[in-house]
Amino acid sequence: MAPWFELTKSSDGQFRFSLKTDAATLLSSEGYTAKASAHNGIASVKTNAAQDAHYERKTASDGRPYFNLKAANTQIIGTSPMYADVAARDAAIAVVQAGAAAAEVRDNG
Repeated sequence: MAPWFELTKSSDGQFRFSLKTDAATLLSSEGYTAKASAHNGIASVKTNAAQDAHYERKTASDGRPYFNLKAANTQIIGTSPMYADVAARDAAIAVVQAGAAAAEVRDNG
């Protein structure tokens, strides 16, 4: 279940990337006005994903767990979907940590 990055351009002209597996989306980016900026965001995820200290484990107001991945400058570079429980969130983090650095980029933008 090796993850990959999917880069897309939305109808509003923004470029976004997601880190995915066949089963789920693990994290998604903000919108970028330039494709090069989205590629820089992907590079930042690849650089920072292995470092546990860069994960901000959060709980939404409805109690569902999720996480943010932050760069060294503390900017959020990706946010996960909401998970059913902490174990599912932590399993997703483990997949990101293990696979993001080597993940291929599928440029659909």
